[in-house]
Amino acid sequence: MNLEETVFSIIIHGGNARAKAYEALKAAQEGDFDKANEHLEEADKEIGMAHKMQTDVIQKEAGGEKVDISVLFVHAQDHLMTAISEKSLIENMVDLYKRINKLENKREG
Repeated sequence: MNLEETVFSIIIHGGNARAKAYEALKAAQEGDFDKANEHLEEADKEIGMAHKMQTDVIQKEAGGEKVDISVLFVHAQDHLMTAISEKSLIENMVDLYKRINKLENKREG
């Protein structure tokens, strides 16, 4: 895979991770915590794939191979890091929805 293909793959996997994280948030808002956890696991897989590709590029450069860093590569890294940050925040929000749900169930039952 050439650098351009790698860059676009990082962007795609980062975007997929972000979408899955927001699907997890929606599921949590609806009280479907099993589905929320599934979506978060899928987001983790997408992040893992993108992170591996990014690491491969960095290792090539660290190994002495010339890597032409483009604005597109920087964009891909930004896209990935944003997805990671948003997923982390959403995980905390899902936990809060779980706590709210538990408290509401205690109050009602």
